[in-house]
Parts: sequence; structure tokens; C-alpha cells
Amino acid sequence: MSITERAGLTCHEFHPRRTAQHVVVLCHGFGAAGDDLVPFGRELQQAVPPLAESALIVFPQAPMSLDSLGWGDSRAWWMIDMAKLQWAQQTGNLRDLRGDRPEGMEAARNQLIAALTEIQLETGIPWSRFVLGGFSQGAMLAVETLRHLPERLGGAILFSGTLLNEAEWRQPSPTLSGLPIMQSHGRSDVILPYSLAVELRSVLELHGAIVQFVEFAGGHAIPEPVFRAACRLLSLVCEAVPADK
Repeated sequence: MSITERAGLTCHEFHPRRTAQHVVVLCHGFGAAGDDLVPFGRELQQAVPPLAESALIVFPQAPMSLDSLGWGDSRAWWMIDMAKLQWAQQTGNLRDLRGDRPEGMEAARNQLIAALTEIQLETGIPWSRFVLGGFSQGAMLAVETLRHLPERLGGAILFSGTLLNEAEWRQPSPTLSGLPIMQSHGRSDVILPYSLAVELRSVLELHGAIVQFVEFAGGHAIPEPVFRAACRLLSLVCEAVPADK
């Protein structure tokens, strides 16, 4: 593993044994440390052998530090309304963010696109062999980014995301048409409601995305069945390219 700066983002990267033919980028959620998802790198390489052979796996660190809030190494792609979150947790009224267009989301999206473009130009790997995803806020960022990329990617992985920026996300998005997506959500999620994950799936399918929706009995997490579903999507993307090419 190496640590690389890309478009101002610190990225933990797992390099393949041979020349990279695919790129997998996974973004962590709000309040997590920048290396929160990094252990998935080795797990993915072990679970999907083609990834170990030919995939560059990248875990970018969100640019915003939450140290000033007393959260230590925690990071964020954009700030959230903490009072609204606390109220929701205290009252049991789950947050409906579909009307929100968070301040800072556009800047985070553009920075991630710049990092992805740097990787694409450096490696020469076509966009069709990229997979982009994330957990929670990282999944929301992934959806926002997928809508603004120059071409459709090979796939997307959305762990426990939600629908926001609905007015814009319902606008036509050719880069979502035909895109294979693995989306997961817990039916008991008290952070982001399951019902809005279902709404997000509907919006993605409206644009022609091919969504495998994996629901589970737990909460805001990535359980083993979800990890296996993500591995299956990555296997399919890898199989789309002959191993000797």
C-alpha cells in the first residue's frame, strides 16, 4: 500500500501485482477517520483475486477535518446539520434529506472528479473500467460525482446512502444509463432512513441504472452479505476485460 496526494486528496492506494487494468475508488462516510475503509483493500484483493492482479484500489481521505469539534482524526466531505441529526436521534424522527443541497458538496465533487481524472490520465485506463462507491456520505458523494463524469463508469457501489439534492438528481443523467450499481441499506438504519434508500434506488433506475438492491436486518453498516454482493459486482467488471489484455 502507498499514500499518494491526488488533486489535494490524500489517497491510500493498493497496487496490483501486474499492470493496472481497473480502478476501484471507495469514499468513507461523515465522521470517519480518513483510513476508515482502508482495511477493505486487502479483503477485496483476497475475495476477488482479479483485483489483486490488475486493479488499483483507492481510498481517498475527505478534505475536511472535524478536529475542531473534538472529533480527533474524523473527516467529512461536507459539513452536516448536527442539530438536525441530534434532534432526529432524540425524537426518533428519521432525517429526510431529499430536499437538501449541502453547502460544500459541489466542491467535494469537483475535487473527487479531479482526483479520478488524474488517475485516468496517469494510467490510461478507460472510464468503463472504473468503479466508484462509498459508505453513507461517501455514497452520496459517489452519486453526485457519477452524474458529472464525462463517461459512464463500469460500476458503482453504494453502501447505506440516501436521496438528497432530489430536484437535480431527478434531471436526465446519461452517465447513469446502463450503469451496474450495487446499493445496500439496513432496514433498521437510524442514521439514514431505509425508505429514502428505496427512493434513491427509484431515482437511479429512472435514469436507466441497473440496480441490485441488497437490504438487510441491521443498521448503518456493511455486513458480510453486502460485502459479498460488492465483490460480485467487482468480479463482473473485472471479467469484462480479458486477463491478458
